[in-house]
Amino acid sequence: MKVADALAPLQAHWHALGQREQTLIRSAGLLLGLALLWWVLLAPPVRTLRQAEAQQRSLDAQWQKMQGLRAQAQALQAQPRVSRDDALRALQASVRLLGASAQMSVVGDRATVTLRNTPADALAQWLAQARANAGAIPDEARLVRNTSSPAGPAVWDGMLVLRLPAQ
Repeated sequence: MKVADALAPLQAHWHALGQREQTLIRSAGLLLGLALLWWVLLAPPVRTLRQAEAQQRSLDAQWQKMQGLRAQAQALQAQPRVSRDDALRALQASVRLLGASAQMSVVGDRATVTLRNTPADALAQWLAQARANAGAIPDEARLVRNTSSPAGPAVWDGMLVLRLPAQ
């Protein structure tokens, strides 16, 4: 069957319509075509342009954070190597700053720090200090948030295993 034969009934119906109906159908087709053009070709790029500024700010913030982390890593790499004995002394001194909430034991090149009701802020500061001053790297952490005082600041129980620098 030819296309012309298939379209013949539609053409006959089209010619049977009045001028007003043909104009309305053409207008509706044009409106439908413009809507389709908008949804398929124009709306996605417009949406992308609207979101571009927010995405740029987000990416800039991520880039700034990455630069800060890079600077920290370079500062850590630039620090002189600490001997094992000096690292152990520095780590013991830093554990004493946590007070009675922390106890440390050393076996070989690993130090195990047991924590009981240690405030989260103090723990974070201590970890940074242990890394910077003693060169101790966390190997293992088993921490549980102590929920005995839900209204107060967060406190942690558990243990941390730190690897001391080699001799």
